[in-house]
Amino acid sequence: MDIRLVKGSDYNAISPLINEWWGGRQMSDMLPKLFFVHFNETSYTAEINGEIVGFLIGFLSQSHSDEAYIHFVGVHPDYRKNNIGKKLYNEFFNVVKENGRNIVRCVTSPVNKVSIAYHIKMGFEIEEGNKEVDGVSVFANYDGPNQDRVLFAKKLD
Repeated sequence: MDIRLVKGSDYNAISPLINEWWGGRQMSDMLPKLFFVHFNETSYTAEINGEIVGFLIGFLSQSHSDEAYIHFVGVHPDYRKNNIGKKLYNEFFNVVKENGRNIVRCVTSPVNKVSIAYHIKMGFEIEEGNKEVDGVSVFANYDGPNQDRVLFAKKLD
């Protein structure tokens, strides 16, 4: 498997895959091309034999000098359980540390139980929100009305 920085042209390959990889959930609007153009020094793709099997889109916070943010991560369903996500996260953690940052944040929907479990397994902690959904602390209306979110933070060593 090869991991490399994303290119603007990767948007054309990845965008059509997003809804498919998310089991038909309409998610592609959450990842516009600007992320592939403006955050390509902190975002990665994973390829096997030239086929994109995973990606991570992240960036260094402009507002918080000790933080970085993971915006979107995907792994092809046929390649899950092969540590592709872990390798992508570790690439991002390395660039975060190289840039003197020590906190990584990310957000997911409370309905995405797989994402919640994965982030906890990767050492992220759930931030205490203002409501609970299925026993998970969430921030109500975080992304607008009825758009509750689970917020995570991970301190890097």
